[in-house]
Amino acid sequence: MAGAVVQRVVGLGRYLQDPCLVARFQQLCGVKGTFPRKSPGTEEPNGDLSRPGPGTTDPRLRKTETPPYDSLNGAAPESAPTDTHPDGPAAAGDSRGPKGRVKPLRKNSLTGDVGQEFIIENKFLFYLFTIGTELGNEMFFIVFFPFLMWNVDAYVSRQVILVWVWVLFFGQSTKDLVGWTRPASPPVVKVEVFYIFEYSMPSVHAMTGTSVPFCLFLLTYDRWEYPFLFGLSVAICWSFLVCISRIYMGMHSVLEVIMGFLYSLLILAAFLPVFDDIDTFYLSSRYAPLVILLLHIGLSLVAFSLDSWSTSRGDTAQALATGAGGALGCHLNHQLGLQNDPPLSSLPLKMPTIDSSLLGRSFLRLLVGVAVLLAVRAVMKAVAIPLACRMFGVPCDDVRKARQNPHVELTYRFLVYGTVAVCCACLVPLLFNHLNLS
Repeated sequence: MAGAVVQRVVGLGRYLQDPCLVARFQQLCGVKGTFPRKSPGTEEPNGDLSRPGPGTTDPRLRKTETPPYDSLNGAAPESAPTDTHPDGPAAAGDSRGPKGRVKPLRKNSLTGDVGQEFIIENKFLFYLFTIGTELGNEMFFIVFFPFLMWNVDAYVSRQVILVWVWVLFFGQSTKDLVGWTRPASPPVVKVEVFYIFEYSMPSVHAMTGTSVPFCLFLLTYDRWEYPFLFGLSVAICWSFLVCISRIYMGMHSVLEVIMGFLYSLLILAAFLPVFDDIDTFYLSSRYAPLVILLLHIGLSLVAFSLDSWSTSRGDTAQALATGAGGALGCHLNHQLGLQNDPPLSSLPLKMPTIDSSLLGRSFLRLLVGVAVLLAVRAVMKAVAIPLACRMFGVPCDDVRKARQNPHVELTYRFLVYGTVAVCCACLVPLLFNHLNLS
């Protein structure tokens, strides 16, 4: 009996991991690949997503050769014939060709490859799921977290950032330990290629896209006065959109998205009971700055030791650097008496009247604050890599290659994003006080 149950579970897992399931969903949503025709005797990719064996080339480091299918998106060599289409191929270098032919919006973060052209037949779903996948990317969080901190509730923002950091650490580290590659292409169309050389189990986008909205809901539904069903609906819709977008983009199988969703709920359940204790320690303990730095740098070193260089390792360090900088900035805020939390006697907080004055001030704070953060990030990026290269004796003429050195990458991430987070939590609120925008 138990053996039959195990076999059913394994069979279900293999079915949900099948790249053909992703390809069928993409076709249903109007995404068509421009794959080359197979030559006689060519075998179909087997879609094996287990960790590469000792004699297998790491899929993140493969170079484009001349097999019947390109390792990125089923692209044929330029001399090979592509799938016929009445409009013919789009012009080289164009991001959009006839009848919805497009290429991925961003280049691959490791190789700079622009990806293979594909056809979009449903523009609404393309833009909808592009928005969904952006809800898990850096630019969204560099706007969303400051907005939450400056305009809504600093207490809630601290807790959400804490969960986001731990979810990213556990998610990215688990990816490197499990070592499954992205769904095979073909049959899957790679609508996104930015993260294509990372491992894929579990989906970290699904994890952040689930943990952040549900953490917001759990922290605010008894802290602020608003309809319970409204908050729950927003969290569910947000999570669903991000999760489905990863399948649409061809980045994850259905199983990887489901596991990312469940994994994030498990992490959230583990941290929820200790939120207040961690927050109190970070704000008021004299040892908090030392503990924060040692913990976050130590976890970064652990993550860096799990696998060879990849974008996931840099993303993990970036999240930990952001968490460290934000916690240090909030600690400094608390010591200086800035952005004090409302007293418990004032809870639950009432939703303010949304008028032109409130919207104008909120928008102005966001505009000024994000402009400062982007400026700080740009300056620190220009300084951090040459400084790190000089510190560790690494040539910096090729930035991408230099950042593959773990010491350079770790130093770069902490200098840039730690500084940005400190500015977000402490220096920008001071600027708001000076400009009478508090």
